[in-house]
Amino acid sequence: MLTLIVLQHLDLEGPGRIGDLARERGWRVDVRELHRGAELPTDLAPDAVLLVMGGPMGVGDVDDPRFPFLAREADLLRRILPAGKPVLGVCLGAQLMAHALGAEVAPLLVGDPPQRHREVGWGAVGFCAGDPVLAGLPAALEVLHWHGDTFALPAGAVRLAETLACPQQMFRYGTRAFGLQFHIEVEAAEIARWVHEDAAFVLAANGKAGGARILADTQRIMPRHRPAGDRLINNLLDALTS
Repeated sequence: MLTLIVLQHLDLEGPGRIGDLARERGWRVDVRELHRGAELPTDLAPDAVLLVMGGPMGVGDVDDPRFPFLAREADLLRRILPAGKPVLGVCLGAQLMAHALGAEVAPLLVGDPPQRHREVGWGAVGFCAGDPVLAGLPAALEVLHWHGDTFALPAGAVRLAETLACPQQMFRYGTRAFGLQFHIEVEAAEIARWVHEDAAFVLAANGKAGGARILADTQRIMPRHRPAGDRLINNLLDALTS
C-alpha cells in the first residue's frame, strides 16, 4: 500500500481533495501536523509520496523560532529532491521546494516601479502545453490563489503554468516532483473558512469587498473547476507514482 505523507503547517490547510483522491486509490494518508509538534520523516520510503502543504509563514521565516519545522523541511527536500523522490508542494510547499533547489523566494512585486502584490482569489492560470501531467486539461483553468510570495524557476525545472502577475505557478523537477503555487485541493466550505479566518490578508489584497467577491466567485466557478481540478490531481498522483 502506498502512503501519502502530508506535511501540514496549520489547521486550515489540509490535503483536501488530494487526500480524498489518494484514499480512493487505496492509499494510506498520513497527516503530520507540524504546527502541533508532529515529527518529520527523515527520508522517504519507496512506498511513500510526500505532500507539502501551504501556510501563512514563508521561506523568509525559515530561521524564525516560531516555526522550527521549516528549516527541517528544507533540509529534507534538499536530500530527497535530487534523489528523484516523489514530492508535491502546494503554495508554501512549492516555495520550500524552490528554496531547497537553490532558487530565490521573495515577495511578489509587479509594476514599474515594483510594488508589493498579493494574488488572492479566483483567477486563471495558463498551462504550458506538452507535459503529460497536463493531459486532458484546457489551455487555461480558473484556480484559487492565496499568496504574496513567489520564486524563481529552479535550475533544471520545467515551467508548467503561469499568470501575468506571477509567472511561476507550477513546475516539474525531474519526473516525480511538482510544485503548485495555486490551490486545487480546497472545497467551497474550506474557502469560506479561509475568507473568515484570514480576513486581514484578504483585505490587504483585495480591499473591503474582497471576501464577498471570493465567496461569490466560489459559488459560480467551483462547479466547473472541480472536475478539471480533480483531473489535474489524478494526473499528478499518476506521475508521482510512475
